[in-house]
Amino acid sequence: MGRPEPAAPTEEPLHALLPSDPVDVLAAGELERIHWATLQVLARVGVEVRSERVLARLGAAGAVSDPGVGRVRFPPALVEAALAEPPRTLVLAARDPARDLRLDGRHGYLALDGCAAELVDRETGERRPSTAADLARITLVADALPQIGVLWQAVAARDRPVETQPLHELHAQLGSSTKHVQLMTAVRPEQARSAIEIARIVAGGDRELRERPILSAFQCSLSPLTYDGDALESAAVYASAGVPCGFVAMPIACATAPATPAAALVVSNAEVVAGVVALQLLNPGAPTFYGACGTVMDLRSGAAACGGPEDPYFQLASAQLARHYGLPSSIGTFATGAKGSDWQAGVEGGLSVMSSWLAGADLLCGAGLLHGARVHSTVEMLLDAELFDLACGLSDRMRADEEDLATQAILEVGPGGHFLAHPHTRRHMRRRWRSSLFGRETWEEWESSGRPGATDRARERVRQILAEHRPPALPETLDRRIREAIAAHGR
Repeated sequence: MGRPEPAAPTEEPLHALLPSDPVDVLAAGELERIHWATLQVLARVGVEVRSERVLARLGAAGAVSDPGVGRVRFPPALVEAALAEPPRTLVLAARDPARDLRLDGRHGYLALDGCAAELVDRETGERRPSTAADLARITLVADALPQIGVLWQAVAARDRPVETQPLHELHAQLGSSTKHVQLMTAVRPEQARSAIEIARIVAGGDRELRERPILSAFQCSLSPLTYDGDALESAAVYASAGVPCGFVAMPIACATAPATPAAALVVSNAEVVAGVVALQLLNPGAPTFYGACGTVMDLRSGAAACGGPEDPYFQLASAQLARHYGLPSSIGTFATGAKGSDWQAGVEGGLSVMSSWLAGADLLCGAGLLHGARVHSTVEMLLDAELFDLACGLSDRMRADEEDLATQAILEVGPGGHFLAHPHTRRHMRRRWRSSLFGRETWEEWESSGRPGATDRARERVRQILAEHRPPALPETLDRRIREAIAAHGR
């Protein structure tokens, strides 16, 4: 198959956090104890795997498989050897090569998140079930935002059959953006195979997809310490096609994980490590990554609390564990517990993005989520992107070379002058951070325009993007072949 025509070049490069030396929230001794406890859990307790076929394959590869109780155990030496197998960096390619991302520990990229079953209607403000058309519109808006680098399925295509829903979601996103898509909903092997077929159609073939994977995926553990067999088989299917597939743990302390932070980290870490080890036993050297979205239970309701101080702590600690294993990290960020884009959402989002930046996360996942990741808001997505952009500005390190120190300009202007018209200012002024949503007008201008807030500006910006932004469409021949592949899967 021939490679499709390249997409038109993007106007603005993707924004990225530039991590400084990551903050280690775990002291060296604490990190080693968590790692040691993880090895003990994996060797002595093990992980439930709900598939006799997968258990047999893992047993044949060196794990201690016990089909009688549906459990697999991993000896410490096997774990250590398997963790050394994956590549240390990943390339997440895109339809537009200018939007390719390299996860190398030196950049942090923002991603959508959630596959929420509901969304806030941007015009009425009411909550309603989501559709495939909603996902396409959200993806189109995200395509226009240089802050967003990776596309998860922000909402579920609930108007499509369950069996083919992930494929319709992939189709909607590939047709609405030229950015990288990370599929979180294809959790059965046959769905993964069809998703790979669709990605090959767009990439131009099997070799082209391996060279530039425009698709990646991940599988979630079921806390505590459980994997569906389909999830692990799906990960192996992706790996066999050269598509990176990570593992994400989402434990809830006091419910699906113990109450103390250290114990919750052990459970979360054991689940992710078990997934990575299993994949390496099934497909040695397969590209993968470490994902964590831990939180704590609200003791009043029993639901996930989301947004409290535990979340940033888990973000920092999980990213540190990923660095310890030499794996790229995908860290749950944002996902406020607030139900609207209000003060609570801003506080929780700001603390969360700062924590993920300080942690050195490669992917920050969660833009646009409200109500503990249960509801998506496109307006909130823009506000989260603005918070991310603030952090990007903060992470842009100061330079101190001759040009940046500007001693000559200071000498020329001297005391009592100004730098507004100096050539040095003209050369560098556009490097300064500028907000697109925050109010910087005078009080009188603000009042005369109806006292708009950031939420109002975000809502208007969404309308503008939907009216004007047109990313390069999929060629009709490719679009038709994707529809045929989805229809064939449904038979």
